Amino acid sequence: MTRWLVTGGAGYIGAHVAEALLAAGRDVVVLDDLSSGHRAFVPHGAELVEGSLLERATLERALAGDVVGVVHLAGYKYAGESVRRPLHTYRQNVTGTVELLDAMRAAAVHRIVFSSSAGVYGSPDLDRVTETTPTAPESPYGESKLVGEWLLDDERAAAALDARPFAGVALRYFNVIGSSSDRIRDTSPHNLVPKVLAMLADGRTPQINGDDYPTPDGTNVRDYVHVADVALAHVAAAARLERDEPLEPVYNLGSGHGASNRELMRAIAAATGVAFDPVIAPRRSGDPAAIVADGTLAARDLDWRMRHTIDEMVASAWSASQAASA
Repeated sequence: MTRWLVTGGAGYIGAHVAEALLAAGRDVVVLDDLSSGHRAFVPHGAELVEGSLLERATLERALAGDVVGVVHLAGYKYAGESVRRPLHTYRQNVTGTVELLDAMRAAAVHRIVFSSSAGVYGSPDLDRVTETTPTAPESPYGESKLVGEWLLDDERAAAALDARPFAGVALRYFNVIGSSSDRIRDTSPHNLVPKVLAMLADGRTPQINGDDYPTPDGTNVRDYVHVADVALAHVAAAARLERDEPLEPVYNLGSGHGASNRELMRAIAAATGVAFDPVIAPRRSGDPAAIVADGTLAARDLDWRMRHTIDEMVASAWSASQAASA
C-alpha cells in the first residue's frame, strides 16, 4: 500500500484530503504543528507526527517509512493577517516549503501536490480566470503561494539537469466551504462562512459590502467549491503522480460560474433557519465585482466536478458547526 505524507493534515482542508487518501486505499502520515489544526481532525488510521516544517528532524521522521509523495497544505493561510505579519507568513510558507523540498530530496521522495491559492491572481479585471491569467498577488500570503509554485518549477528544472526524478503540481483553490463529515469543520476566524455563522449565533446581522456591482443582483460574485470535491482532486493528482502520468504545472479548482454574496446569505438563512436581511455596507476598495475560475483543465485531468450546490455546501458547513457545539 502506498504511503503519502499530508502536511497540515490536521487542518480543515488537510484533514479532508487525508481522509480522502485513506478512503482511496493509501496509507497516510500527517505532519502538523497544531497551531491552527486540531488533533481531533486527524482521521482514524492516519499517523500524526506533531511538529513544524522548520524542524529538520521532524521532517525526516515524517518522510520515513516508504513515503512515495507529499501533499503540502501546511502554512499560514490568512491573507488579510499576512499584511500585518509578512515575515511570519514568508517563514511559514516559503522557508517551510524550501525545507520540505530539501528534506524530500534527501529522502528520495520525488512527488508533491502543492496547495496554492486563487490569491496568486490578485484582483483581475476579468469575469473568469484561467491558469494563464497573469498573476498579481496583493498580499504576502498570495505572494508566498506564488513563490511556492516557483519553487516547484525550479526544483523540476534542477531535477532534469541532474537526471533525477521529480514531479510536482500546484492546485489553486478558490473559496473552499462545506464539510464532508461533522467531525471536521472550518474553524478559521477569517473565512466568510464560519464568520457569518458565528455572527448569527451571537444575534448579530451579517453585512454585504456593496449592492451596486455589475452583477445579476448587484453583489459580488465569488467562486465557492466544496471541500470534499477539492480533496478528491488531490487524490486524483496523487494517483497520476504515482503512475508517472503527465500533469500541467498548475490547475484551477473553481466552479466556472460562482455565486453572489446575496445568494450565499440566502443559502445560510435557509440552512440555519435564521431569517435575516443582511446590512448593506459601502463597497470595499479594490473589491472586484466577480472572480470565477475556469476549471476545464482540472476537469480533463483530475476528474474535477462540482458535485454539490451552494445550498448543499452551506448546509454541510452548518451541520458540522452544530455538531461541534452539541
